[in-house]
Amino acid sequence: MNVITGKVWKFGDNIDTDLIIAARYLNTSDPHELAKHVMEDADPEFVKKLQPGDIIVAGENFGCGSSREHAPIALKAAGVAAVVAKSFARIFYRNAFNMGLPIFELPQADRIGEGDLISIDMDRGIIKDLNKGLEYPFTPIPPFMQELLACGGLINYAKAKLLQEGEG
Repeated sequence: MNVITGKVWKFGDNIDTDLIIAARYLNTSDPHELAKHVMEDADPEFVKKLQPGDIIVAGENFGCGSSREHAPIALKAAGVAAVVAKSFARIFYRNAFNMGLPIFELPQADRIGEGDLISIDMDRGIIKDLNKGLEYPFTPIPPFMQELLACGGLINYAKAKLLQEGEG
């Protein structure tokens, strides 16, 4: 069973890729360097408070703005286990899966509070707010996309497939 459990950090609507990782840090693609500055312009203390395995919960249109892959890379490298939002910008949605960052659309995301502990059951399509004892259904991620996440993203997925073909 694919379950992610973590503490929630809340953000609002229209969190764009410049808020996720500011353009001034795009002179590097080193994930560990990017992780030091994730969400810095939205919350300057975020990186200090974040613990590996924590989850971001946001409003509508998360990841809007430019199409940079640095945004999901920085979130994942910082230790963010998943992002739950009311909706995602389409290019961020694709980039997140390609980079191996689990994301989940949940219309009721605003009902989850900062600091709540939630669990995300990817197979069953249920997010549980363990603090409030509430459950929210979402459309489960298709098996192929779960494979992408399990491999750590599209490149690792492709490498694994090539190795399997070479062994067969």
